[in-house]
Amino acid sequence: MEKSDFSVLPSHIGIIMDGNGRWAKKRGLERSKGHIEGAKTFRKIGEYAGNLGISHISFYAFSTENWARPQNEVDAIMQLFYEYLEEARERLDENLEKGIRLRFLGDRAALSPELQYMMDYIEDATKEMSKVNLNIAVNYGGQQEILHSVKKIAQRVRSGELSPDEISLDDISAGLYTSDQPPVDLVIRPSGEQRLSNFLLWQSAYAEFWYSDVLWPDFTTDDLDKALLAYEKRNRRFGGI
Repeated sequence: MEKSDFSVLPSHIGIIMDGNGRWAKKRGLERSKGHIEGAKTFRKIGEYAGNLGISHISFYAFSTENWARPQNEVDAIMQLFYEYLEEARERLDENLEKGIRLRFLGDRAALSPELQYMMDYIEDATKEMSKVNLNIAVNYGGQQEILHSVKKIAQRVRSGELSPDEISLDDISAGLYTSDQPPVDLVIRPSGEQRLSNFLLWQSAYAEFWYSDVLWPDFTTDDLDKALLAYEKRNRRFGGI
């Protein structure tokens, strides 16, 4: 399917990459194998969405709650993330040519110094790009993100820069990881689950939702097409008539 086949495309899609562990379990494999396959799907879907002309794509990779998973699974996910960062650094010229800006959403304090360094390096190297904004949420929680923004506002109030009566929605938005990006138009969640799971809560206030029973490693470009076709049929009223 070509870009011209869609009458309208969302400016910003959020994708909850769910079902890796169940995919592996169904095949009698370790959960880490599911994350390996899910990483392949992430690369494929991210590239395809960018080629379609979707300018902002946010992937939910690892939540603040995911630290509670078995240590070997957490280690496997972090290793995959490291390998992705290495690949992104090796393909930097290619990504720059495609106009891809990479950004990472979440609290980096719990990540290793090596991961933090690589994330900073890649963000800085691609910061002038704007054709495709690719966000990867790592150690991310939507409630925590809003709290982080509110604390920034509280500091401004305490310093006398801002009065409580002057606090606006824009002030909260400005303190988010996605402060300079448009709100989410479409949230896609595969694997049969139908919840937001603390993902981009503020940004998804008026997002459309699309669910699928397909486990993330099996998610294909055809599945993304189905989500986009469903989106263009939605009547988005934003509280109006």
